[in-house]
Amino acid sequence: MADELTPETPEEEQPKKTHKQRKNGLYPGVSDELAENMRTGWADTELHGLEPIAQAAHTAARREALSARFPGDRLVVPAGRLKIRSNDTEYPFRAATEYAYLTGDQTENGVLVLEPAGQNGHTATIYLLPRSNRENGEFWLSGQGELWVGRRHSLAEAEQLLGIPVKDVRKLPDALAEAAGPVRVVRGHDPVIEKALTDKVTAERDEELRVYLSEARAVKDEFEIGELQKAVDSTVRGFEDVVKVLDKAEATSERYIEGTFFLRARVEGNDVGYGSICAAGPHACTLHWVRNDGPVRSGDLLLLDAGVETHSLYTADVTRTLPISGSYTDIQRKIYDAVYEAQEAGIAAVKPGAKFRDFHDAAQHVLAEKLVEWGLLEGPVERVLELGLQRRWTLHGTGHMLGMDVHDCAAARTEAYVDGTLEPGMCLTVEPGLYFQADDLTVPEEYRGIGVRIEDDILVTEDGNRNLSAGLPRASADVEAWMAGLKG
Repeated sequence: MADELTPETPEEEQPKKTHKQRKNGLYPGVSDELAENMRTGWADTELHGLEPIAQAAHTAARREALSARFPGDRLVVPAGRLKIRSNDTEYPFRAATEYAYLTGDQTENGVLVLEPAGQNGHTATIYLLPRSNRENGEFWLSGQGELWVGRRHSLAEAEQLLGIPVKDVRKLPDALAEAAGPVRVVRGHDPVIEKALTDKVTAERDEELRVYLSEARAVKDEFEIGELQKAVDSTVRGFEDVVKVLDKAEATSERYIEGTFFLRARVEGNDVGYGSICAAGPHACTLHWVRNDGPVRSGDLLLLDAGVETHSLYTADVTRTLPISGSYTDIQRKIYDAVYEAQEAGIAAVKPGAKFRDFHDAAQHVLAEKLVEWGLLEGPVERVLELGLQRRWTLHGTGHMLGMDVHDCAAARTEAYVDGTLEPGMCLTVEPGLYFQADDLTVPEEYRGIGVRIEDDILVTEDGNRNLSAGLPRASADVEAWMAGLKG
């Protein structure tokens, strides 16, 4: 990795700023002759006639709804800034969900501002970094310059793509500091913007904005549904990839599974939507096992919970529990089939007008029945459910909203989410599980170390639901036949 760059960030640089040399850099400075040479001889690469991004009409409608909800308030929604991973290297940037939802843009340091206009409306402007400066050498001397990290769109190009007026973000903090009137900001993403608004915002008002933007994402539009299906379809192919290389994973570790799925995510999408859970053997009993450094052994189960994130930042979230050998043992099948039956009951409960909790209750009822039937709990089942005794082995809720965040709409009010009602266009996961820890002395030894979860992405439709991830088999016999076909 080349190291002759300087650490300044472009938004802090003025046109004539002299760039500080990196400590221990091999070059002592920049001669006047070199600086002049680098300023000239470059072709004009400005792009013209760009078409708006695919979701531009949808983001405009979302901003219009936001404007109507907060008349008269200045609304500030930042994308966020790069975060340091180590010294002068950064984590890959992922724009804040609220910002990407309202703009379709994914540029670091971007800020959407809705300025009050007239009685009720707003004027929307996106503030972005312009292309890196050639006059002061930023484009080749700064660590975030064009020759180091790639070309940014010009402000004019961004305006064509996003369908919103675009201005220079470097001037925004001062403008916000001088602004009058009520302001709301989405917190937690941009400390520079928040500092400029310190005396103008309140935590209560800002939380109202965050909650609204979380609830607004509950019902997906046609673009979002298409992106979720695209994410799921890529995820299905990623699961197929994993099954084909299980022998290589057995020779190495869970990391081979993680890397195999990640390749699909990066080739067909933006990234994985969350840290892949590649849990073999007893690791399947750890709900969010993302270390993925354990052995993969024939005879054990592999719980693979993974999802591809599309380039527009919508993610799938799918889980299958697979027999590494290709066939379930009798006890594995018994537990797997119980979870499958519970999931079937949960999916059947997903329909418009149903309570959000209904699919959870349906799945938990089946699992409680099984635990009583197996002698692990004393019935009746209603008593078990009332006291929550099944949770020793079911552990988690049966699903959650899905969208741009894997756990989408998380800031929504309880009455609008878990105590709410399902509507067409909502997308959620149904994912019951049973987990018998390796050190659980309350269950027969043959159960210990077995963890099973089955998870699908379910869209609420006008007349029921659609399983977006139906391309992956779920019934135990179908899973075995599917794996046999992929292994040849």
